[in-house]
Amino acid sequence: MNVTMLLADAVQVADGKLYILGGGWSVTGPQPTPAGIAIKIEVTANEFDRNHHWELFLEDADGALVLLDTPEGPQSLEVRGDFVATAPTDAMPGTPVIVPMGINFGPLPLTPGQRFTWRLVVNGESLEGSTASFSTRPMIDEL
Repeated sequence: MNVTMLLADAVQVADGKLYILGGGWSVTGPQPTPAGIAIKIEVTANEFDRNHHWELFLEDADGALVLLDTPEGPQSLEVRGDFVATAPTDAMPGTPVIVPMGINFGPLPLTPGQRFTWRLVVNGESLEGSTASFSTRPMIDEL
């Protein structure tokens, strides 16, 4: 499996394609801002017709899970799901299948002046290309 991830303002999946708005940034904030993650997973033939589990985590610069305050107390920011890739009937043998995913978040209250990484884990493995890092601008005091 190969993974490609891209940070964006918003992402949508339709007809097996990723539609990306404002993609390719690496600096945001310091105010909470909506964001999306475009994910393209290329599944090879030996991985077809099997259930694959994925998990997406937000980590700080030290690799620790980012905790956000919620009414239930501090919670890490995690998204999980499953997918199965099947070879299209009209594809040449050996053709990989692309699984597109678009994950959108509302404004997240992240600490200004910090570095963060979204990490995707598929079937318990962190694959090459399965991270997308960004920084938040420092807060500037208004005069």
